[in-house]
Amino acid sequence: MRPLNGIPPEMNPSTLIVIPARAGSSRLPRKPLRLIAGRTLLHRTIAMARAATAGLSDIQLLVATDDEEIAAHARAAGCDAAMTESAIATGSGRALAAARQWGTEPRFIVNLQGDSPFQPQGALRAVIAALEAGAQVATPVIALDWPTLDALRDHKTRSPFSGTTCARAPDGRALWFSKTIIPAIRDEDALRQSQPLSPVWRHVGLYGYTLDALTRFEATPPTALETLEGLEQLRLLELGIPITTVPVPPPVFDSSGIDTEADIARVEALIAAHGDPTP
Repeated sequence: MRPLNGIPPEMNPSTLIVIPARAGSSRLPRKPLRLIAGRTLLHRTIAMARAATAGLSDIQLLVATDDEEIAAHARAAGCDAAMTESAIATGSGRALAAARQWGTEPRFIVNLQGDSPFQPQGALRAVIAALEAGAQVATPVIALDWPTLDALRDHKTRSPFSGTTCARAPDGRALWFSKTIIPAIRDEDALRQSQPLSPVWRHVGLYGYTLDALTRFEATPPTALETLEGLEQLRLLELGIPITTVPVPPPVFDSSGIDTEADIARVEALIAAHGDPTP
């Protein structure tokens, strides 16, 4: 590995948080630079990550991009940036490519999606804590109450591949992820009367890896089930790499990413109504 931007090896962190910020987006071109209520999507994500990790030591934040303007925009916010190849297919792959530019290897790499600046409070810290406790891969999930599950079902009638759910074991191990709503619920009416939360967990697209787990993921071609669902984390499960899910409280705003002009308008309306959650 070579040092990134002249950073000496002794300053390399135990945990590297990487924000993939690719320029190309068919639905929202140059997405990282798009303004949301006067601040760019990338600057909002950087600010959220800094606030979420305040007080934690041995952590470095890094933007991984394929565009010099985006890299300069990250540095203007005081965040280092690594240039990566445009051909890299996944955010996790881009995170690994950026990590390989450091002088020494970090123990953990966190892939913080650059289009999700409104993550649930505590999600980033919870993922890092799970890695430090021994998880090979960690990712957050949110328990859905019944009204939220009803809203997700309604949303999927119009956008069936928006929103991911997770079936998990009692010890937190992920059993499966799907773009359909899992598990199916038998005797749902009785269950609604007996408990406030549904058995459905919604996945938040934030991943933390050990370096070994991420290297194995990136060295393996996409699997058939991963391709069918469009969910890269299924490759890990098919490789036999366990994923630890960490429950986090619901966010102030919906935690789905910013992918369209409509998403920007929706979030700006929420900011106008409830205030800006970005520090």
